[in-house]
Amino acid sequence: MAASRVGSRFSGPVYAVVVLLVSAVTSSSLAAADDGPGPFGVTVVAAAGMQNARVGALFDADRGSALAGGHFCTASVVHSPHRDLVVSAAHCLDGDGDYVFVPGYRNGRAPYGTWEIRRTFLADGWSKGQDSTGQDEDSDVGFAVVGDQGGKGVEDVVGANRFVTGMATGATAVTVTGYPDSREAPVSCTNKPTPHSRTQQRIACPGLSGGTSGSPWVNGDREVVGILGGYEQGGNTDDVSYSVVLGSEAAGLYRQAAADR
Repeated sequence: MAASRVGSRFSGPVYAVVVLLVSAVTSSSLAAADDGPGPFGVTVVAAAGMQNARVGALFDADRGSALAGGHFCTASVVHSPHRDLVVSAAHCLDGDGDYVFVPGYRNGRAPYGTWEIRRTFLADGWSKGQDSTGQDEDSDVGFAVVGDQGGKGVEDVVGANRFVTGMATGATAVTVTGYPDSREAPVSCTNKPTPHSRTQQRIACPGLSGGTSGSPWVNGDREVVGILGGYEQGGNTDDVSYSVVLGSEAAGLYRQAAADR
């Protein structure tokens, strides 16, 4: 069941990631980016800490007590009035099972707890799309409300980035952080997105293989301006990844999810 929710993104063996990292270091500019941590186009293991703790892995609920090796997609906490909202790709959240979100997941451990997903929100363009599956790739964004713990929302524990729509593609560099299926810690890469079409954007970053669907694209102002997914459910190679251009549909879906209680 997990594999079907990852979509068409290629999930290669661990050694493929290592080769891509070496290649990226030799081919990318080594100067630090003026609007990102730099260098551009290099994928590394993401540092532990509160900023990256806002990003976490998704698991089937029955893996909650045995997390190692069980994650299938990525999600991240976004600011909301009730402090209980995460965003991911729609194709990560459209299954029939129950899920849990584990922020800051590393090596089989949940340092900030395991959070039950209570409700999911998918755009009509995804659930009632025009292709044969009913899924419009331009609507591949979804939100989930997670339950609280001890009266605290997940945002109270790990913080949140802002979800922002209407940002011009490539206006700034973004950092993509997510969980490849083949790794037990998140990886991260910074680069400038470029247009793929009027409704889709792309970014060149190696090593973002199966499991990174749903990864946030975060700019220097800690704003989520993309979600790994969209075209070919994120891309069919792990060198180039895609996101929906976040517009009015994503903004309306966020408002609906953020207002839910």
